[in-house]
Parts: sequence; structure tokens; C-alpha cells
Amino acid sequence: MPSPTIIWFRRDLRLNDNPALAAASARGPVLGVFINDPVLRGPSGNNRLGFLSQTLRWLNAEIDRNLVVRTGQPLDVLTKLCEEIEAEAVYATDDHGPYGRRRDTQVGEGLAEHNVETHYLDSNYAVAPNSVFSGAGTPYKVFTPFFKVWKQHGWADPIEAPDVKWVSGIKGEGPPPMPGDVIDLPPVGEEAAMKRAEEFLAERVMDYPDARNRPGLAGTSGLSPYLKWGNIHPRQLLAMLGPDPAEDVFRSEIAWREFYADVLFQRPETAREALVANMARIETDSGAGAKERFERWCTGTTGFPIVDAGMRQLLATGWMHNRVRMIVASFLVKDLHLPWQWGARFFMTHLIDGDLASNSHGWQWVAGSGTDASPYYRVFNPTGQSRKFDATGTYIRQWIPEIAHMTDKDIHEPEACKAGPPAGYPAPMVNHAKERLEALARLEKIKKR
Repeated sequence: MPSPTIIWFRRDLRLNDNPALAAASARGPVLGVFINDPVLRGPSGNNRLGFLSQTLRWLNAEIDRNLVVRTGQPLDVLTKLCEEIEAEAVYATDDHGPYGRRRDTQVGEGLAEHNVETHYLDSNYAVAPNSVFSGAGTPYKVFTPFFKVWKQHGWADPIEAPDVKWVSGIKGEGPPPMPGDVIDLPPVGEEAAMKRAEEFLAERVMDYPDARNRPGLAGTSGLSPYLKWGNIHPRQLLAMLGPDPAEDVFRSEIAWREFYADVLFQRPETAREALVANMARIETDSGAGAKERFERWCTGTTGFPIVDAGMRQLLATGWMHNRVRMIVASFLVKDLHLPWQWGARFFMTHLIDGDLASNSHGWQWVAGSGTDASPYYRVFNPTGQSRKFDATGTYIRQWIPEIAHMTDKDIHEPEACKAGPPAGYPAPMVNHAKERLEALARLEKIKKR
């Protein structure tokens, strides 16, 4: 019998369309391993850890309860496991994130000293980062040309799950326990992800170009948590899409995720630093007053209904509608004059689908400091956005019961009605028109330096 091979599961928690698993199983018996890495677990919020915990339980059941979970530094864990089962090779899906690249290099070099091969195959993206370049051979800094070349690059067809002989009887800790204070999570696993995808593509994708901007509608796919942990691969979604323009809009949203992954690959420091260095010079507030304003933003008590609805949705569900993410981000950066990093960190603490590249660069798009960024002078008017995209107040009523009884007209601006805002709901914490001018004045200051 050939010696066992280890498949090291990370963000590819599925059996179908998993080339690393297929390659490992082709060598013979396979030991499925997940490493509970403290470096990754530390900054992760409870909602994301809860989704991971449940997904690992699903995966363990799928492979006949043979998933070995151990906690520790990955090189140490894998070295000991390879010694235990006399494994000669470790397979994993390639990780293009900043920490993942450093970790995988260390693991590869360390295992080589023990005569163990490491094979990092495929990626968590349809087109792996560092694959799409301009005619001059440089990475793209703007999405539209990236999207065009990304589509031309293409991707492989999904593959079916291999027939795996799983190694059994190896001691592990079992999937990590559910953390406390976790919201009600959606169902996990491949079947749940594929069901969600099929329902979206059958029922809602044709309305997607418009419905995706309306938070009061179920117009988005809801697939982001499954993509985060690899319950489904973007390749599988792309294989299900046709040529209709509406489907191409959804295709472009998949590409945005891959664009941001490519940007982070090229500039790993932009997870926390401005891509456009000059924009880091814009003055932001700090101190007790700033922290008090931040707390009101976090708790959804700003007095701006669309902002408060978004923050309350995040706290209650671990998810926020993408249009509203832009609105609340603009409010934090340009109405409250707080660092985008504060908001990005808060999002990553609460989001089930928290993805470092998409989150950091989504925030930088709003803050005007990132690739393909919205101009800084574009300041979202929260009341105007609310009237445009939630005209009847459906979304606001769902998350702010204090004002649910108000008319469609008044609900967007409760303080403007004759009686003023209802008891229990705060007046606006800032004057948007005034703070917009302040934001633009701060922009002018860095232009003159």
C-alpha cells in the first residue's frame, strides 16, 4: 500500500471541484486535516468562527468522521502528523493572502527538511491572483479593463468529487466548539451552497442588475459566506451562468472579488494601509469624542435611518446589504471623519462573510484611497440614498421598529416631520451638509501640501 497523503483543508471546505483533494486521492489513502491556527483564529469574529465550526462538523460527517482537527502552528502540526502516519506528501489549495503565502512558504521549506513534499494547487478563485495583466505586463489598477481580460483568460470546468479512501483512527480534537454570542447562522456545506445558488439563478438573477441595489428586496445571491469558506467555488457559479446581460452583471460581481484579491496579492500592505499613499494624509478625528461617535455608528443610533438599519442588520445577522455597506462606510469616513480602518475592523469582527481583500478594498473604494476608488469628493447623502433605494422604507421598517409606523415620506428623515423623531429614536447626530463641506475641506488641505 502507498503511504497516506495529507489533504490540508483551509478555505476549500468541500469535496467537489477540489483539485488539491483530487490530486491527493490519486496517490492513495488520504488523511483529511484542518489546523486550528491561532494566528487566524485570533482576529476572527464569533459569527465567522461559528460558521466555520458548523462547516467543519458538516465536512467531518461527509468524510465518515475522519477529519483530524488539531490546534497549533501549521508546520509543527503537519510535521507531527506526517511522522505519525509516515506521509510523504501534503496537498492544499494555494492561498494567495498575505499571511497564507508566508505560512505556506514556511511549511514547504520545513517539511522538505523531513523529506515530505508539499503541493499547493489551484486557488480559491476562478482566476488566481497574479494571472491577469495589462498589455504592458503590469497588474490592473482599474476594474473595467481587468474584468475584460479576466473573462478572456477563462477558467477550468468544475470537477466532480473524487472517490477517496480516507485514513481513519488518527486522533484529533474534533471541530472547534461554537463560540458564544453567535447569531442564527445560515445552513452550511456544499448542498446548502448549491441550493442557494440554484434558487438565485432560477428565480432572481434576471432582476439582479436593479434588485441588487435595493436592500428591501431579496435581490442578492447570499452566497458570500459560502465563497468565504469554499463551500462552493466561484468556478462552479460561473459554469452555471449564461450569456444574458443580467447574468453578466452577476459575473462581474464575482470578478470584483477576484480583482480585490489580485490587488491585495500585489500590495499586501493595503490590508490596513492606503493604496494611494497621499490619501493617508487626510486628517481624521481621534480621542474621546471620536470614539463616542464611532460607538453610535457601531450600535446603529446615528439618527440616520438607512445607516442605523444597516448597522442593526449587521449586528443581528452577521451580514449587510452591499449598497448599505457603501452608505454606512461613507457616513463613517466623510460625515464622522473617522479612519476607514476602524470601520473595516468592525466589519471583520461581525461579518460571516468577512474576506480581508474584499473588505479592506471595499472600504478603500469609499474612502477614495484604493484601486478604482470612488472619488473622495463623492459623498453619499444617506437620506438621498435611502429615498432612492428604499423608497417605501421596507428595509428601514424591518430594522428600526421605533419608526416603522411613519409614512413613506417621513421615514427617511424622521426629524423633518412636524412632530419630530418618535420617542426612542435619536435626532441626527451630525448635519450632513455641514460635514460634507468639512470632508471636502480636508481633501483640499492635502492637495495644497
